[in-house]
Order: sequence, then structure tokens, then C-alpha cells
Amino acid sequence: MPPPSLMRVVGRAIKVEPRCPIPFSGGTRPLHVSPRWQTDGVFKELTEMRVRTPWIEALRKKEEDGIDPTKKSSIPATPSDRDLTPKSMSDSYHRVVIPLAQDPWLLDNYLNANGQMRLGTIFMDLDALSGVIAYRHTGDTVTTVTAAVDRITINHPFQEICDLELSGQVTFATGRSSMEISIQVAKAPEKGASIRKEDILMTCAFTMVSLDPNTKKPVAICPVKVETEEEKRLFSLGEKNYNTKKDRAKTGLRKQTPNDEESDLIHAMWLRQLDYHDPNNPLRKPPHTHYMSSTTLSSSQIMQPQYRNRHNFMIFGGYLLKTTFELAFCCAAAFSHSRPTFLSLDPSTFENPVPVGSVLYLKATVAYTEPASTRSSSGQTDDGGVEDRNGEEEGKKQGQTRVQIRIDSKVRDIEHGSTKPTGQFNYTFLVDRDISVVPQTYEEFMVWVDARRRAERVRGSVDGVGADGESGEGVERGRIMGGV
Repeated sequence: MPPPSLMRVVGRAIKVEPRCPIPFSGGTRPLHVSPRWQTDGVFKELTEMRVRTPWIEALRKKEEDGIDPTKKSSIPATPSDRDLTPKSMSDSYHRVVIPLAQDPWLLDNYLNANGQMRLGTIFMDLDALSGVIAYRHTGDTVTTVTAAVDRITINHPFQEICDLELSGQVTFATGRSSMEISIQVAKAPEKGASIRKEDILMTCAFTMVSLDPNTKKPVAICPVKVETEEEKRLFSLGEKNYNTKKDRAKTGLRKQTPNDEESDLIHAMWLRQLDYHDPNNPLRKPPHTHYMSSTTLSSSQIMQPQYRNRHNFMIFGGYLLKTTFELAFCCAAAFSHSRPTFLSLDPSTFENPVPVGSVLYLKATVAYTEPASTRSSSGQTDDGGVEDRNGEEEGKKQGQTRVQIRIDSKVRDIEHGSTKPTGQFNYTFLVDRDISVVPQTYEEFMVWVDARRRAERVRGSVDGVGADGESGEGVERGRIMGGV
């Protein structure tokens, strides 16, 4: 009998067949043979669309041509007479059904140690699908890369193992170099049936940018042709997101100082910390409050070719999402001493590509915390302090806290001669504890302010009314069956 933590299987019952032995002759027996799609954690159909050339052949071609495809060239490769006729959203539509309820060996890649859905693997599939959709819109004469993940949100918890349908299309493109791709993950419906709203498990939006393969400069793509009322709604939403990102870039902390309210909060937190160290003041830092500098987790790893993108010499964005998510999960768990529940991936950016063979460095930090119910009813208050617990014992469960984890990434060549930032990723989790983080240095205060702004912007889609008019209470009331 499976352990209680395993999600129940719906649809066709899983029958586990023993693997066929690999035939061999003579004195040599192969130790392991596995299909390409079983080695990198991405679903077979998406891998075949993403990786088309074996690594050894890509290396040979690179040596024969004498050209490093990762370096910029002054000679454009994109045809100047490309057809840029507007395309409909349906032209880029693509769907993939992942038969998790039918294939137990495939399911191995999608379950964690507790038998729950491994969200990092889903994130890889989402990015791979966004690439497929992007190339259906742009064609193969350009290089299309992930520029940002605008949002990944759990609409309904993963409560059971079922076949998953991943589908999406380009929903916003004006003819410039960028496009927005909207994707959903849903329970695969029965043949001939439609997806019900309650069967939509996850929604997300990716921003993709098309570049010239040689110069690495942005190139124009086909605009989207809007034909139905629903397409008008999707296009308007994409346009709103595009304008919001532009306005946000103008008011970022690199260009403007904190506003008056934020400056007051920073000053109040600084004064509170002075009180903590004043021998004449009985106030001390509560045990459930932690300094930001004590919350960091770091990792480093060399980038291997099985995680390359369709152009062979760069790592595909889905692997970065998986890796950063799992580090963020570990950071939230270490901070809270509990098992975090994933709520959302908040707006995150890819700055520079990650070459195959380079070393990727990741740093996770608890950037911001707030009580799950109200801003200051318990836990961290608006001034960064912590309300009096009236002598309540340390470790006693008080409530739930939203924890925002920031991942900063950078890449170095193997000789460590150059370093480039590769992106910033922001994840929000729910933990079953009253716990808070407090910044100390000016740099940490800026991280806190940036995270607070992000939390203010996205809170409406987590509690209260989301963009689709549905209440978000179910996200926090029901434990999401997902993790690392």
C-alpha cells in the first residue's frame, strides 16, 4: 500500500511493468541505456523540439566551422526580407499532454520524495513549451530567448496524480522584438470534453525576445492579429503588463530613492534595532525575528550540455527556473524550520545567457516577510519591528507567514576570468509559523524595499480578488501538493 503522502491516481490505473532486460552478446554488456528524454527531466515531446542535435555533433560542427556561436558577430544572419505579416493567436497555439497517470516511469521525474508534485520539473516544461510557442510565431530564422517570467501562480492545488495538459499561445506582440506567451497547466480532459475552470491548476506568463543569431541584437517579429473578444481581452492584458513593466523600470531603486513612506519605515526599523542593543532598554530582538544576513543560502554548479537550449551552447531557461526554485524552497525551509508551501513565482528576469561549461553561482536570501492574514495583526509590523507576544514561549505556532525569497544569479567562465549577472528570481512561499526578517545594512534595506514593493503589487492575486475575478483564498487554505 502506498504511503499516505502519495497523491491518489485518477483516470486509468497505473500498472507497473518490469523493465525489459537489455539484450547483449559476447563479453560486453551495456550498463545503462536510456532515451534522451529520460535524462534531463523535460517531457519527451518538448525535449525533441528543444534539442535537435546530439552534443557531440554540435561540438564537431563548431570545430569545423571555426566559429564560436556564443560570441557576437557584426554580420547579421536574419534575412532582411522576412515575412512579418501579422499572425493570429491560434497560429502559435500548442498543447502537450503529459500522461502522468498512465506512465509510472515518466512519473518518476515529476514526484518528490514525499510523493507530491515536483514543481521544478513542471517549471522546466513550462519554459520549454514557451520556446515551442515562440518559434511557431517567429520561425527558425531568429534566436528566441526567455527574457522574463512575469508570473507563475497556483490556481488550484495539485491534489491528485492525473494526466496534465500544458497549452499556450502568444497573446501580445506589437511587431517589436518581444512577445508575451500565456500558458496554463490543467487536468487533461476526457476525449471530446473541454477543460473546466476548476481543472486549471496553474497559469503563467513568459516574456520572450527574438535576437539575430549572429549579432545577438533584437529583431522585429510578426505582430499579433486580434480576432475575437477573448483575444482582445488577452491582448489588452498583455499590453497592460508591458506598460506596467516599463513604468516599473523608471521608478526602480537604481533610478529613484525610496519614497517618503519607505524612508520612514527604514528609519523606524533602524531605531528599533538601536533599542535592541541599548543596555538601558529592556527591549530585545524577539527569537522569531532574524537578521537578513543570517538567512542566505548559496550554491555553485557547472553547467552541463544536457540542459542546453535549442541553439546548443547556452543553458535553457527552464533549468534555471528549476534550480532557483529548489534553492528558494530550501532557503524558506531553513529560515522557518517548516515545510514551505509555494504560492507564486513573482516577476523575475533573465539578464545574460548562461553558457554550457560555465559555473553558475546562486545566492538565496529571505528578502521580505509578512503575516498571511493582515499586514500587522501579528508578526512583522510595518515599521519592521515585531509586536509584543506577551511572554509567549519561543517556537509556539502563532499563525502563517508569507516569505519572499530572492535569488541572485551570476555566471563565471571555468577559468573564473569574467563574471556576469544572469538574473534575479523571486519566489513567495507560505509557512506555518510567525516569523520575520529584518535588514541591517543599507544594501539589505534596499532589498527589503524592493521585495515589499513586489509584494504590494502581486498581493491582489494571492488574497482578495485576482485578475480573473476569482477569490484567491483557496491558494492558502488548501495545502498545495507540490514542492521540490
